[in-house]
Amino acid sequence: MSENHTGTRAAAESSAPAKPKRPKARSLLMIGEQTNALFESARLAKERGEMVGWSASIFPQEIAETLGLVVLYPENHTAGIAARHQADPFLQECEGPLGYSSDLCAYAKLNLAYTAVLNGESGVELPDGGRMVRPDFLLLTNNICNQLTKWYENLAKQLDIPIFFIDTCYNPNDYVTESRVRYVRAQIDQLIHDLCACTGKTWDEARFRKVMKISQENSRLWERANNLMDHKPAPIGGFELFNYMSAMVCNRGKTSTTAIMEQLNREMEENIALGKSTFPVDEQYRVSWDGIACWPYLSHNLRTLKQYGINMVASSYGKAWAIEYDDLDGMARAYCFASTNGDNATTMLSRRLEALKRMDCEGTIYHVNRSCKVMDCQMMEVQRQLSALAGVPFTSFDGDQADYRNYSESQFETRIQGLVEVMRQNREARENG
Repeated sequence: MSENHTGTRAAAESSAPAKPKRPKARSLLMIGEQTNALFESARLAKERGEMVGWSASIFPQEIAETLGLVVLYPENHTAGIAARHQADPFLQECEGPLGYSSDLCAYAKLNLAYTAVLNGESGVELPDGGRMVRPDFLLLTNNICNQLTKWYENLAKQLDIPIFFIDTCYNPNDYVTESRVRYVRAQIDQLIHDLCACTGKTWDEARFRKVMKISQENSRLWERANNLMDHKPAPIGGFELFNYMSAMVCNRGKTSTTAIMEQLNREMEENIALGKSTFPVDEQYRVSWDGIACWPYLSHNLRTLKQYGINMVASSYGKAWAIEYDDLDGMARAYCFASTNGDNATTMLSRRLEALKRMDCEGTIYHVNRSCKVMDCQMMEVQRQLSALAGVPFTSFDGDQADYRNYSESQFETRIQGLVEVMRQNREARENG
């Protein structure tokens, strides 16, 4: 009896018309085109015998753009591998035959294993999607994390290629001191000289001013798109903004990014004018997200939040690439202050508090990212103080930016359920005076 009932139900479901998918926004299609073009340009450059680089995500991208160098970004690439659920063979290879520790950053593990394939040291099959080409040089700063420095040192030794490195400073104040600006500016000048000598390129100051202007416009448009989330309802689902980060990571100095950001802003403005949103359900709660996206489980994160009408409208992560400056001294200052490795707890608190108030968030979700241990340790205290200052609750969940093994779906679900209960109680208390 039950088998017949199950079979009948399955047949009915299979015969029911599928719910039509919402067509992709034009801006998202443009992102895909831009990403494909970048990988293709690297492949063609290699075929022409030109040098191709790999870069850390918050390196002054405008330098390479001014010199006309093709540069790929391992962090962005490995995030894509993780999001497409293709990480496992690389994780197994890195922790197994290559002998690296399981405690390393998952981005590093994926890329080190991927590099072993490019270097003919591994038989792991490369997945579909954007493919990296073997680099001829590396561009590095330590404003993101110090493990990135060791990761790139391993790459340089493995591939026998040079690293061009900018050392940024920890900022005990909520600004970058002039002595630090001079220290980093001197490194930028030396890096430009050395990179030109290595690649045979020539620095063009007029070209740099043009690239800088494009980069600043893109940063402005990106920050504006993030700030448009202060409307109610927010014009898009907050997780959608993660899809646009590759443009700011890999192509900040390109006019193709300007076109994408202008299109994204137009789409958001149209939704605001119509009072609608691409968030798939009614927006019941607005929260901020702290930490890197959990790429292997982004869809599960969204499905869970959607059950409660929770829209993530603020993220300190995405806005890290809204980098503003007017000259090389300004570049030195901006890239020192662009990421959390150089920021003190007071600066982190002020930035997050401003976002919570602007976006009218009722809670915060904190991703305890196994790949970012140093950041997570300090963020525990930042979250405690932020909750007290803002008067909003927070919850945390264990996860990883790229290693799917460090996440529990049930834990995430119960943590969100608990956050909703506290947010609901707080709302009822406010409504009752």
